[in-house]
Amino acid sequence: MYVIVWEFHVRTGCEEEFEQVYGQDGEWVQFFRRGDGYLGTALHRDVGRAGRYITIDRWTTQEAYDLFRQRWLIEYADIDRRCESLTEKEVHIGSFASLMGSNQIPG
Repeated sequence: MYVIVWEFHVRTGCEEEFEQVYGQDGEWVQFFRRGDGYLGTALHRDVGRAGRYITIDRWTTQEAYDLFRQRWLIEYADIDRRCESLTEKEVHIGSFASLMGSNQIPG
């Protein structure tokens, strides 16, 4: 499995809209569902720091994600641009390949 982790610092008053756009049935998830190999997105809110969130996007492989980005580059940029107003800061924490064995349950 391949995961991409982002950290967001959401503008005060934009939390509800951010959660809708980045949440389970939000615009990003609906967009990613177009891609072969997309497994899902998890949105997490920091319990100790208001306005701080992370997303974890799961794909079968890096290649599946890269192909999706290439195919939908313009649409990806459009959604990203529209969502910029919701955040003060966006940080790509990293992209990771899973080291789990096939008999382990993903977390």
